[in-house]
Amino acid sequence: MHTHRLGCTDIAIPPIIFGTSALGNLYKAIDRSVKQEIVRQCFVHVEKPVVFDCAGKYGAGLALEMLGECLQALSIDPTDVVISNKLGWMRTPLVTPEPQFESGVWMDLENDAVQSIGYDGILSCFEQGNELLGGRYTPQLVSVHDPDEYLAAARDAREGERRFQDILDAYAALADLKAQGRVKAIGVGSKDWKVIASIAKHVTLDWVMFANSFTIMHHPPELLEFIGELHKKDVGIINSAVFHGGFLTGSSYFDYKPVTPQSDPALFAWRETFFDLCRRFSVTPAAACVNFGMTPPGVIAISLNTSNPLRVQDNVSSVTASVPKEFYAEMVKHRLIDPAYPHLGI
Repeated sequence: MHTHRLGCTDIAIPPIIFGTSALGNLYKAIDRSVKQEIVRQCFVHVEKPVVFDCAGKYGAGLALEMLGECLQALSIDPTDVVISNKLGWMRTPLVTPEPQFESGVWMDLENDAVQSIGYDGILSCFEQGNELLGGRYTPQLVSVHDPDEYLAAARDAREGERRFQDILDAYAALADLKAQGRVKAIGVGSKDWKVIASIAKHVTLDWVMFANSFTIMHHPPELLEFIGELHKKDVGIINSAVFHGGFLTGSSYFDYKPVTPQSDPALFAWRETFFDLCRRFSVTPAAACVNFGMTPPGVIAISLNTSNPLRVQDNVSSVTASVPKEFYAEMVKHRLIDPAYPHLGI
């Protein structure tokens, strides 16, 4: 498994990055011992350094806490791990029956979280994240998490401008952390790629992470053009959520929201044809999604997550699996992939 340099940094990134939302009890609560085994399996199947993508939003800091605890329990040398911490959410006391920051998604939490974006706010998130990780492990990669959601909460254009300035102020804080040598690389993660494009006009980024944006189901030409621009600037590109929240591998969630055949018949019709073609060509849906997600030049890694330790090896295998051109040709024929898409070699 070859590594790639992340942008203009000296950080080596393997083609798989391990998401940690399951450590924060995404969709379901899992036992501490299972979480530790998930982390252990990552080191079994990928050469060091192993890269983990985490965030204060994941379980209101629970994922950070569990990641640090698991690394410590496994006696992982800090030089053998690279941690990305997406900043912008602060753990707060839970004062209501259920957490309010993202209801219905995170299970059995003992804390809540609030969004905190701005110069001082992002530094507070950084320091709290380091504390939750336990002190021995610190993030080398940092970013502003969910800037799209922060902007979407604006009530009018004036507030939108103020919130965008908050984001730029947050990046000024991250630039100071990098100048001080406390972090090595600055990036951005967002579900709305157009927000990434707006930020990139004002901020020098080492890497970006797209979520729910560039997938085998959804790959707009304007996004592909932006990916090409980033590649020319030597910005490292990480793709994530290529299963649309698990929907493309069989779950009933699409982009983290529950869906049914009655509420979204077109989604289920697309998936049914996709599954039929996967069976016909002996391709797993996961391998197809991952392989397509890495086809654009400049995409150096895929971030994958699991709540099952036995699936870690499957995730690693999906990154290295080959997909026959005949499969892609049929996907194009059935209009599941844009016929104009240029990176399939068919």
